[in-house]
Amino acid sequence: MAHSEEKLGTEKIGRLILSMGIPTLIAQVINLLYNIVDRMYIGHLVGPEALTGVGLTLPVIMLISAFSAFVGAGGAPLAAIAMGQGDKKRAEMILSNAVTVLCIFTIALMTLFFVIEKPFLYLIGASDVTYPFAGAYLRIYLLGTLFVQFVIGLNPFITAQGQSRTAMLSVLIGAVLNIALDPVFIFVLKMGVRGAALATIISQLASALWTMRFLTSPKTSLRVQVKYLKPDLKIIGGVAALGVSPFIMQSTESLISIVLSSGLQKYGGDVYVGSLTILQSVMQLINTPISGFTQGVQPILSYNYGAGNTERVKMTYKRIIGITAAASFVITLSAMLLPGMYARVFTDDAELIGVVRRVMPVFVAGMLIFGIQMGCQTTFMGLGQAKISLFMALLRKVFLLVPFAIIFPMITKDVMSIYYAECSADAIAAMVCGTVFLCNIKKILARGPAKAKA
Repeated sequence: MAHSEEKLGTEKIGRLILSMGIPTLIAQVINLLYNIVDRMYIGHLVGPEALTGVGLTLPVIMLISAFSAFVGAGGAPLAAIAMGQGDKKRAEMILSNAVTVLCIFTIALMTLFFVIEKPFLYLIGASDVTYPFAGAYLRIYLLGTLFVQFVIGLNPFITAQGQSRTAMLSVLIGAVLNIALDPVFIFVLKMGVRGAALATIISQLASALWTMRFLTSPKTSLRVQVKYLKPDLKIIGGVAALGVSPFIMQSTESLISIVLSSGLQKYGGDVYVGSLTILQSVMQLINTPISGFTQGVQPILSYNYGAGNTERVKMTYKRIIGITAAASFVITLSAMLLPGMYARVFTDDAELIGVVRRVMPVFVAGMLIFGIQMGCQTTFMGLGQAKISLFMALLRKVFLLVPFAIIFPMITKDVMSIYYAECSADAIAAMVCGTVFLCNIKKILARGPAKAKA
């Protein structure tokens, strides 16, 4: 399979970006369908209370995904850089240690959330009406934690080899199965939200088995090696240094969901908490295709940076930033102009649709320019710039949005100020990230990567 990784350093950049980015874009959109389809079925055919309840489980789901990203997004660029340097042994050590760390995370997360499930859901905005739905969904979803960890955490290692189509197929298998099983479990077997959760974990199991089968087969350039499964603190430390940035980006989504849900419950009530489920779904529809695309092309940056091909790195990041900026603007604009259409995808409830139509243009406005940050952040990650990536991850959510979401409504006593907090933080973060990128990229390329030791 050497040809797959070698093309990262030889194939024309434009063609390579498309061949790497489009399959992972499709894979991420398909992966998004796991939860989007659940919400669509539940919102239309079970009711708005069930939709709100399932939406309240999002912080837990996002946190589980964040731990997967910690390993996958932290380890895969380092593995790609090692391959660019011709160090296959180190790349396989990174992959195998990733499997071990994901198993450890699974045990810790399942134990924690089974213990704190009920008080946690009430803390983040559940009511006596919505908790039964939230609790029923979450208890079943947690049983599939290992499957989620393997699919999200190991798939980037497939993409890092230039095998973006294989990575797409691993996600496609689970998503198609989930779409097929949802109506069977929810309606035919009359399991409601429990059926939606069961369909999801069965589908994730199928994707996880496919992923592990590939990464242990002769078809892969990087193989999970039993002899490297023993934790290596140096390897794990390197993964952690780079992985902490995507971890914070995703885990703080969970934190933000908690802050926003509790604020909306306090200043608005259940219908405003329900609106957040739809708004976050739309934000995912904006972010996920772009995130999938950047995940696919990031190995091009990492491989060529490791190989010292500076000109190919420049050509790649210029195209990435241009594409992400344009895509974010266009998709966000459609959401601002057609909020009612997006709301009706998830619910028939007139009151909830009315709230979403009023608040969505405000909530997503900052995403008009956020594609700049997504492109720049991808470049920082691809070049192994852990410190800058960490700062950018902290800036948007921890330094800006959390304080804004708490302080704005305290001053105005108006629920709308919570929605303004989101768009303000997104816009400011994008402008700062773009400025930091322009000030640092030349120095990063001139310095080059450090030669890693196995």
